[in-house]
Amino acid sequence: MRYLLDTHTLLWWLENDKRLKNTFKKVISNPKNVIYISVVSGWEISIKQKKGKLPLKTTVRECFEKSHFETIPITVDHILRQDKLPMHHKDPFDRMLISQAKEENLILVTNDEKIKRYSVKTLS
Repeated sequence: MRYLLDTHTLLWWLENDKRLKNTFKKVISNPKNVIYISVVSGWEISIKQKKGKLPLKTTVRECFEKSHFETIPITVDHILRQDKLPMHHKDPFDRMLISQAKEENLILVTNDEKIKRYSVKTLS
């Protein structure tokens, strides 16, 4: 299976945070699964860190390097799909992750209840 991690899921995985569900841990650690992270998450982490909303024990670069997951860039197709989404969720980072998951046929690993209002496959 192919999964895309929401930003909080990525951070909780890297920090071994107890808020990360056991089902998420099993999926992420299963070598049969392909795990993706988006450049959107790096962008979100960077902005929130600079605003003082996200104290990190590491750098954005280290988040990507330490994860060893596949990275997804933002494409025009992702932007066009995002433009068609209803406004259930106003967070631009989450909207792009939803678009990427839909466009690339990935399962989005998230605790965000608002994301479930979209017709996107989620692991929750």
